[in-house]
Order: sequence, then C-alpha cells, then structure tokens
Amino acid sequence: MRNITTFFYAYIQVALICLNTWQVANAKILGAVVVGFLISLVWCFNAQRAAFSNLSDKIVYSAGASLGTASGIVLSQIIY
Repeated sequence: MRNITTFFYAYIQVALICLNTWQVANAKILGAVVVGFLISLVWCFNAQRAAFSNLSDKIVYSAGASLGTASGIVLSQIIY
C-alpha cells in the first residue's frame, strides 16, 4: 500500500507541474493559480515521504513522476 501511495503522490505532483508549466508559458493565469495551489498542497504531503525513503521507495517515486510527466502533457493538450 505504501508503494501505491508513494507512486500516486509523485504522479499527481509531477502531472500538475507539467500542466502548470504549460499554463504559465501560455498565460492561462487563472488555471495557473489554481494548479499552483494544488501543487503546493500535494507537496506538503509528499516532501517527507520522498526525503526519508529507501532506494525502493525512490524508484517507485521516480516511476510515478515519469508517468505523471506524460500525463501532464496529455492533460494540457486535452484541456487547452
């Protein structure tokens, strides 16, 4: 269960960051503000999990972040 949670937090955080990067680059101000808030909220739950983890957890986290990158790019294209 811990691996799923670690994967999920990394996935959500990086997907939001990718979406937010696109919003900022394309001056989608309201969306950027909302997503920026969500990034910070997820980060609050995520920071300690990533910092105090073993190698296995770091690999799971990285896999979630990798998939989150692709999903964030796709999401930005679907929304805008």
